[in-house]
Amino acid sequence: MRILNLDGRLSLAVGDGAADVERASQGRFGPDVMAIYPRWAEFSDWARSYTGAADQAVDDSKLGPPVPRPAQIFAIGVNYRDHAAEAGIDLPERPMVFTKFPAAVTGPYADIELPSADVDFEVELVAVIGRRARHADVADGWSYVAGLTAGQDLSDRGVQLAGPPPQQYNMGKSFEGFAPIGPALVTPDEFDDPDDIKLGCRLAGTQMQKGRTRDFVFSIPQLVAYLSGVLPLLPGDLIFTGTPAGVGWVRNTRRTIAPDEELITHIGGIGEMRHRFVSRDGAHTRA
Repeated sequence: MRILNLDGRLSLAVGDGAADVERASQGRFGPDVMAIYPRWAEFSDWARSYTGAADQAVDDSKLGPPVPRPAQIFAIGVNYRDHAAEAGIDLPERPMVFTKFPAAVTGPYADIELPSADVDFEVELVAVIGRRARHADVADGWSYVAGLTAGQDLSDRGVQLAGPPPQQYNMGKSFEGFAPIGPALVTPDEFDDPDDIKLGCRLAGTQMQKGRTRDFVFSIPQLVAYLSGVLPLLPGDLIFTGTPAGVGWVRNTRRTIAPDEELITHIGGIGEMRHRFVSRDGAHTRA
């Protein structure tokens, strides 16, 4: 099952097209994408039984984030072994958690403003919570996940690492547009193995990152259990699960995003996001 935010309306992917959910369900579910997450069990039962046809084409330019207004966004640092190695960091004994603010969410094909010349890229698989989780067991972790989507944990490293010690970590990762997600929410049963998914990104045509989620330090069920042991996870919450090696900031020749460059994010079984970056008037950009 693939869920779309198509032109601001909840839609279900059907073949090469999509069905508008409000029309297809005869009003049982409305057009608001966020409204399905508190009703995820009911909605997913209906969607899996839907046998109707698509009633619209999918125009990529009209795709928005499949979770446009999450209550909470969690992100996990150093969750790939190769990324820990490139950063010279020991593997963590427990998940390294930070947050991104919900206003940073944008869609899979947006233009994103660069606040400085220090913006880095981080391809990430994003887990979307489908039911309230509190003190979840690892063995039941996947049962709390509505689906998976692609994400970028964009980071202004100058702001993030200001200090000492770093005091603006969440701010550096929460500029407008710095949490793009999409192009679809895909339920875990659509994957051959939801614990082993290929992902990567290209910047200005050059492959920068590639990896597989089997190299996680902490699996998605482990993250659900850990986070829900601290506070409730709510329907529609996002978990950015970490990034593999290849980020620009720790390369021998540092590589950050420049104005007019395109960042293409790809995750197997989910699809591709494309973002173009634009400079802000008065912002410092590389000469």
